[in-house]
Amino acid sequence: MAKTKILWADDEIDMLKPHIIFLEEKGYDVTAVNSGDEALDLVNEEHFDIIFLDEQMPGMSGIETLENIKARQPNIPIVMITKSEEESIMEDAIGSNIADYLIKPVKPSQILLSLKRNLENKKLAGEKATMSYQQQFREISMQLQDRLDTKGWTSVYRKLVRWETELEKSDDSNITEILNMQKTEANNQFSKFYEDNYYDWLYGNSDDKPVMSHTAVKEKLFPVLEKNKKVFFLVIDNLRYDQWKAIEPLINEYFRTDNDDLYYSILPSVTQYARNALFSGMMPLEIKKRYPQFWLDEHEEGSKNQFEDELFGEQLKRYGKHVKYSYNKILNLDAGKKLFENISNLFHYDLNIIVYNFVDMLSHARTEMEIIRELADDEAAYRSLMVSWFEHSSLFDIIKYLAGKDIQLVITTDHGSIKVNNPVKIVGDKNVNTNLRYKFGKSLGYNPKEVFEMGDPEKFFLPRFNVSTRWVFARTNDFFAYPNNFNYYSKYYKNTFQHGGISLEEILIPFATLSPK
Repeated sequence: MAKTKILWADDEIDMLKPHIIFLEEKGYDVTAVNSGDEALDLVNEEHFDIIFLDEQMPGMSGIETLENIKARQPNIPIVMITKSEEESIMEDAIGSNIADYLIKPVKPSQILLSLKRNLENKKLAGEKATMSYQQQFREISMQLQDRLDTKGWTSVYRKLVRWETELEKSDDSNITEILNMQKTEANNQFSKFYEDNYYDWLYGNSDDKPVMSHTAVKEKLFPVLEKNKKVFFLVIDNLRYDQWKAIEPLINEYFRTDNDDLYYSILPSVTQYARNALFSGMMPLEIKKRYPQFWLDEHEEGSKNQFEDELFGEQLKRYGKHVKYSYNKILNLDAGKKLFENISNLFHYDLNIIVYNFVDMLSHARTEMEIIRELADDEAAYRSLMVSWFEHSSLFDIIKYLAGKDIQLVITTDHGSIKVNNPVKIVGDKNVNTNLRYKFGKSLGYNPKEVFEMGDPEKFFLPRFNVSTRWVFARTNDFFAYPNNFNYYSKYYKNTFQHGGISLEEILIPFATLSPK
């Protein structure tokens, strides 16, 4: 491996000879010069990994040298060293994008620490993450052997998401593979847990009943409304918990997270069912029976979520909540910009609901568009793409604006998604729905061991379209494919992000309450 090359410019460089010898003994290649002009000449001729720069040099000053070097090589880390502690000098240096700032006299150990901080930080962080996960691997494995309850599963999922993001710092593909295997094991067991308990949860027959899609507003949003502050309720469609944790640091520059909870999605874990349940406070079949004017079946024309506003209003009435609210749905860039421009008008309301559809569109685009597939090739890249959108979105502009107001911010979603890679054969007629994670119809053919089936969907509060309608759901990373052109569709949909079935990623939903800093 090539040695790390250091350029050190100081008009008293001879006095720093012991420091240079110390670094060379540590395996670094150090080039020493007496002035900014010499440093600039060498930067034009050679490659250096890092530069140490004296702030007070005759001729070209350290600040001037810094600016000249940055004009040529903006990405090279530069450490400024100075005798002065004047704030203006520090501000000039920091404003010029330095990597570090040291006050003379510097010790060899300070120089070494600065080198490790700037050149080896990612490597060291990756090694530390790997070691820490290896220690936690056994603990998580032991948890998975226990009879976990609903809170136990949210605890396991939080840990898995944490290590998934921590191990992005590591270049060790083996440890990532081990984590993925542990996630798969967790998902297999979670699917069994969900299937074994789902019916009892719906009927209140369990002491371990979690907050679910149709109870989330009552259990989690209504208590926030009682604080007598204006509330902004952001529903970012298809926002997985790991994606929430990825954008949370950006938001935390402006808001502090008061509560970071998870609730359980109903089935199917898709917008039409889960989000309608969220806004109505009712299960799908209950909506269809009580508010037929606000419900469209899948085979009917029109948007299946066009009555969220009305359903939410009905939920408020049922619970006797006299809340003045607004409802805004953002489906494209222009609508987002328009809402931001008119955000001040929303302060007439006690509660403002804002539904953002970007993440859902991103997951569908990734399936259909080759360029998006390449940009979001894996979980880490998918998170990164979402963060990049969020950072430059009108949604983030709205959040930053709200940070200056005395409000409560609530961020949640309706369901998540999972990267699928295992095709499961299913047979159906032309009337079967198109979703890859759940199917319903009167003549479905499948292996019962490979699916979660509902022979009587009305018992699970789902519509029955005829006497023999059955619903089936894919588990973990499975997806449904028909025997006709099985190989083609298996290859086409493999490694795409889908939702509607049972997995930790689809079912466990972030629900965060935040206050402005």
